[in-house]
Amino acid sequence: MADIRFDGKVAIVTGAGGGLGRQHALELARRGAKVVVNDLGGSVDGSGGSSEAAQKVVEEIKAFGGEAIAHGASVTDDAGVANMVQTAMDTWGRIDILIANAGILRDRTLTKMELADFEAVMQVHVWGTFKPIKAVWDIMKAQNYGRIVVTTSSSGMYGNFGQSNYGAAKMAVLGLMNTLKLEGAKNDVKINAISPVAATRMTEGLMPPEVLAKLAPEYVTPGVVYLCSDEAPTGAILTAGAGAFALSRIYETEGVYLGEGGLSAEEVRDSWGQITAEDGQKAYFNGGEQGQKFFRKMAGG
Repeated sequence: MADIRFDGKVAIVTGAGGGLGRQHALELARRGAKVVVNDLGGSVDGSGGSSEAAQKVVEEIKAFGGEAIAHGASVTDDAGVANMVQTAMDTWGRIDILIANAGILRDRTLTKMELADFEAVMQVHVWGTFKPIKAVWDIMKAQNYGRIVVTTSSSGMYGNFGQSNYGAAKMAVLGLMNTLKLEGAKNDVKINAISPVAATRMTEGLMPPEVLAKLAPEYVTPGVVYLCSDEAPTGAILTAGAGAFALSRIYETEGVYLGEGGLSAEEVRDSWGQITAEDGQKAYFNGGEQGQKFFRKMAGG
């Protein structure tokens, strides 16, 4: 099959000054995309800011003959996001790809977590995903083409000690994806999620150096590039790390009908084995199709 190329396409990559975002931006540019390298340049906890990191990535892209511009807007700032999108349109006239990669960490147990820690993480990961998507959505629909990749995490899907803020935010973006995959379908606007495990500023010190060496960002980027391609699926959660890739799905069991009259908590308790039985379970994927079929079946429809 032919190589995946992005000639003539324009991409915005947020949080692209380093780590995963940098690698995504470089690879898209190598494959012909014109890239807006967005990065506020703040610290891991979201404080501070500098355009230096984004500009360095632009220089790397230009060094191998690619086209790129830097933009230092915070993904939480309405005016900044609007300016970033308008700059891309003024420069190249279209936007085909958005990779929402920007993120921060403020890890603390719930006992020690301040409300500001929760709010800051939600702002960057949820609003900082939604606002760029909202800004490019109608452009992509008008083109009848768009590819969006949001960044989720196993911390949200499965939990991770000390990351209630981060986990909540990363599950929220999956809820956003699950609706937008339906709303974008008729205009060939596809949205998918990447759940990466990679050695970046956000994971430094969490694992030994020899483990981090196997988790280089370039071992995640090929999956992201595929999700940006013409052949991409929609609504997929792709896990990636150390060269391994897998699809993560939410499953629903076949369930059991307990009736309506006199239904009690004791009946639920006593039927728990049937309710949770894995036989016949299916992926909960197409707009809740499995759940809808279950309720239609139980209602006799």
